[in-house]
This record gives sequence, structure tokens and C-alpha cells, in this order.
Amino acid sequence: MTEMRSATVLHRLLDGGNGDVAGMGSNRESAFMAALLSMSARRFGFFGEFSMRFTPWATRLALTLSLSATALLTACGGGGKGDSNTQVRLLNATRSYSQLDLTVNDKTVNSKVAYATAGEYGTVDTNSTATKVLTSDVGTSISATTPTLTSGSNYTYISYGFAGAIRTTLLQEAETAPEANKAKLLVLNLAPDAGALDVYVTTAAESLDTATALTTNLAGGSGSGYIQINSGSFRVRVTGYNKRTDLRLDIPAVTLDSASVNTLILTASDGGVLVNGISLVQKGAVKNFANTQSRVRTVAALASGGTVGSSINGQQMFSTAISPLISDYVTTASGASTLNVAVNGANVSFAAPTLTAGKDTTLLVWGDPAAPKLAVLDDDNRLPTVSGNVKVRLINAIAAQTAGVSLNVDFSAVASNVLPGSVSVPNSISSTASSQVDVTVPTSATAIYTNATLAFPANSVWTFFAVPSATATQGMTALPKRERP
Repeated sequence: MTEMRSATVLHRLLDGGNGDVAGMGSNRESAFMAALLSMSARRFGFFGEFSMRFTPWATRLALTLSLSATALLTACGGGGKGDSNTQVRLLNATRSYSQLDLTVNDKTVNSKVAYATAGEYGTVDTNSTATKVLTSDVGTSISATTPTLTSGSNYTYISYGFAGAIRTTLLQEAETAPEANKAKLLVLNLAPDAGALDVYVTTAAESLDTATALTTNLAGGSGSGYIQINSGSFRVRVTGYNKRTDLRLDIPAVTLDSASVNTLILTASDGGVLVNGISLVQKGAVKNFANTQSRVRTVAALASGGTVGSSINGQQMFSTAISPLISDYVTTASGASTLNVAVNGANVSFAAPTLTAGKDTTLLVWGDPAAPKLAVLDDDNRLPTVSGNVKVRLINAIAAQTAGVSLNVDFSAVASNVLPGSVSVPNSISSTASSQVDVTVPTSATAIYTNATLAFPANSVWTFFAVPSATATQGMTALPKRERP
């Protein structure tokens, strides 16, 4: 296999994209840097990215344009004969917007582009490229930039992410086609919440235990470079970095035509860990490969140290767990499920949950072992919207506590009055090297859990489980769980 990579250039524009290069002290320096970046893009090509998100220090939008190594441009000529036109289109890979519009110089190029589809190419002038991606319903701009485009070429803008953290990547479709019976494949990890990923392209029956990854340690927001392989139909599996058993996506068959150039785009799921796939043929069709799996875990939180055994769709989460205890997630088919639960060795009949594809779910087994309860809770394991922050939530599994439980960090409320069998809305806090954390109940002047030196690293995700405890002084405590990364 042949793999082509290039060097990385980073270009950041602030204050609404006024064209000034961050850190430049004069217009002359700004112009010089812009010219240098333009020459680099034309010389080596680029995979560009710009984003709109709220910063923690202001409510204004910050516009970021990064020119990255993952692709991709090898064309260096223009349209010839003074032609300054080029072709652009939009691909909607966001999880928050069912339809998006693309405008250049306030002229609509694409409208109402649905998820996992692309609009038709529209002609734009490379001398005037002020570009916006807008919501189709209201027309609000969610990303904007003025990129350098090469005349006589084709580009696809790929918008991805969630509301409040939408990014848009610019892909130039000018890669030279391979010879007959070969295909080129570029993999883009546009699921930053999922972390670094490994991608395997194999025959349908090949085991991951012996397979060689097509690309490995593919970080969020980056790409593999074009890799040449045989044409044909292949199974594609995506795993966590260096974790073959951590399956994030399994596509049974992806067809790569002879002499074709293809891009596989990995996008975020609602749970944050699993990923979806979208394939894009250069200057051609788009195909959606939605994830059909879910992740599920069990939390044993019975009073008096009651034991829990559990499995879903034949996959064991607990054999015999003494409360309180949290299982690992298992990955299983979405949709209707088969659930088996045993409490203190006796089978208990609970309504089996219907699992949503791409989501993470907690099965909370709680209450009195003589009359156990099951709460099915959605887990939002996406990374914090504001980079550098921390996301925290609280689950209350204390049946004896009829009033709500609260969580305080550095004496500020993060979750308040969370009722038994329920979960708080995730809250965003600043990262810290050491924090005072207290979980409290209204019936006691003493916290049921306290830690004066708990660190919250940047971009981490936490769940605190308020649970009964046979060994705790008050008969209840809290378990902190760092979910990610």
C-alpha cells in the first residue's frame, strides 16, 4: 500500500474572520503570512478546517481556520485562459442540524442539505470566496471563512459536530486517480469526541485478531492521507486506538470501484464514543453508513450490599456483583433487546429497554433487594463543548433518600435535588488540579462523600453515583467515575 502525507500548517483567524493573522502586529505582516499560506496551499495542497464555537472568556464567536496535513491537494494549475471559477458543494455531517445551506458572498450555492448528503456543485469566483454555512430554518451562520481556492477545481465543504461546536472542513477533490483495479482511500476522523481511532479494511470474514490496520492512531480532526489499495468490496471496522476489542463501527461492505478516489468520513454519535460513517467518491456520490450498535452497562446499587447479575442480548455485564459496583460498557445491537437480571441469585423480570443506535445507556439496578427497581438512563459521554472544560453529572441511586441529592464542586452547585433513580443534566466546569467535592443529602448535615483534592483534568467527563453502602458511616456514599478520556 502506498500512503501519501504532507506537512501541517496552522492558521487562526479571530474576531469574526477579519483576515488578520493572530499574533501579527501589522497589515504588512498579515499580508505576508496570508501570501505564504496561499503559496503553501497551492504548492502542497491542504485539508482546511474552520469552526465557530463560544469561548469561555467571551460570548463572541471565534473563527478558526487550520490547514492540515491530511490531504490532499496535488493540483497546482488554474482554469487557464484567465478563468477564475471553481466548483464547491456542502456535505452535512452534523448531528444537530437536519438541513444546512451554503452561501458564498451571500449567494446561495446549496440549500436544505440533509444529514449524510451533499448538495450539487455550484460555481464560485476564486477571487471572492467569503463563505458561510447556515441553518436552513432560521439562516443563522454556524461557521464562516474566506478560504483560498484554486480555479478550475472541485471542493466539498464538510460540516460536522454538534450545536455550539460546529466545525467545517474544506476538501479539495483533485487527487490523481490510480490505475485500473486499484483504488485510493482517505479516512477523515471528524469525530473528535471519539478520540484516536484505528481503521481496518479487510475481507468480510477476516478476524481483527490477525488483521493489519489501514491507518492507526488517527486523532480527531485529522486524516490518513490517501492510501492506495485494491479495488473491490471490503469490510471496514473502526476501533479505539490500539484496542481491537473496542469496536466503534462495523460496516459489512464498502465498495471501492476500479481507478476510483474515495473518502471515508467518520462522524460523531449521540453518545460520543461510537462513530458513524459517510463515504464520498471524488466529485461523485455520498453514501451513509449509520452505526447500528449501542453501548450498555449495568450499575449495581442495591441496599444492604445486594448482588446483581446481568446480561443484554447474551452479553454479560455482571456475573455476580456486590453493590455498589459499575460494569464496563458492552457493545450490542440497537433496537429491541433481551435483558436478563438476577438479584441475590434470583431472576428478576424487568422490561427490556429499546436501545438507540449510537447511544450509551446505563441500566441502574437499585432499591431494596426484596423489591428491586430498574432505571434506564441515557449517558452523554461527548467531550465538553468548550475545549479545556470538564463535564460532570450526578446519578442518584439511594432509595432510602426520598429527597434529592446534590453535588458541589469548590462550594458551587453542579447538580441539585437529583431525585432517586434519575440523573442530572451534565454541567460544564473549569478544569482544576485540585478541587473540593461534596455530595450531600438534605437529611444530613454531613456530606455522604467528600474529597478535598480531586483533580478534574481538561476535557474529561465525570459521573458521580450516589449509592447505598453497607460500610459507610451514614449507609450511603458516592462513587466518582471518570468516563472520558
